[in-house]
Amino acid sequence: MEPGLTASLDSPATATAGDNFTSVDELERGLRDQRYVAERGLATTLFLTLKLGKPLLLEGEAGVGKTEIAKVLADVLQTPLIRLQCYEGLDAATAIYEWDYPRQMLYLRTVEATGGESRQAVRHDLFSEEVLLKRPLLQAIDAAHERAPVLLIDEVDRADQELEAFLLELLSDFQVTVPEIGTIRAEHVPVVILTSNRTREIHDALKRRCLYHWIDFPNYDKEFRILQARVPEAPENLARQIVAFTQGLRGIDLFKPPGMAETLDWSRALLALGTVDLNEQAVDDSLGVILKYQEDVDSVRGDVAANLVGRALLQI
Repeated sequence: MEPGLTASLDSPATATAGDNFTSVDELERGLRDQRYVAERGLATTLFLTLKLGKPLLLEGEAGVGKTEIAKVLADVLQTPLIRLQCYEGLDAATAIYEWDYPRQMLYLRTVEATGGESRQAVRHDLFSEEVLLKRPLLQAIDAAHERAPVLLIDEVDRADQELEAFLLELLSDFQVTVPEIGTIRAEHVPVVILTSNRTREIHDALKRRCLYHWIDFPNYDKEFRILQARVPEAPENLARQIVAFTQGLRGIDLFKPPGMAETLDWSRALLALGTVDLNEQAVDDSLGVILKYQEDVDSVRGDVAANLVGRALLQI
């Protein structure tokens, strides 16, 4: 058995990231230092995720900052971020592990050419850690980590339901069974963040293993604070106009309302265009930054945009 795996076999997962923060306020300050604005409810849920060592399922519309939470939390904890991007057809070999078949075949041919190794030695070397390709789920519980990493299972609702069965063992006991090697358990329990855009319902068995938090579109005050934190070079007056316009966009019937990510991108685009105050021309020229469907662009451009600009300017 390879040393790296021996340390993680049949030993309970003990260490967690719960000792990094002693209070919700301390965690909130840590998030702010990384320019992430979190309301009290989210900060409390993140604190409990760390303290209890339980996975966290974040749901909400695309672009509201779910993925960013995992990235920022890894920075706050000063630990690696391991990301599994889910998609339809994702299988265990891609998510957990697979064997390096070309290397195994090369090894067998070498053994055949040289001879001299026993059947037991060949099998040991053929299924050792050196030829085990660790994918994100196995990487997250690797004993090589000096501290608990953050495991981001992104857009879990896009994966097939079969993947959830693979996740259950990991999220229940933070272990993965490799038949040729044995059961590998984490020495440092990873901080697990699952995100979902709710394109389908997640199975109850998976939900029961997680804490839960819904992230909605930010209100005016929160969006303004986020914009100030993430795009500090934007003048306050322009930032308020952008937020007022974006809030107005979310109030009309669009195929895909803009998320916080689009607000930030649009702010940077307007600054790159030299915009000082929001105006109809600047909006029409840059709608493709904040709206991602042509139907939405066509429905907003012109009178609707002019009306939203006027209302945004009146609010300042």
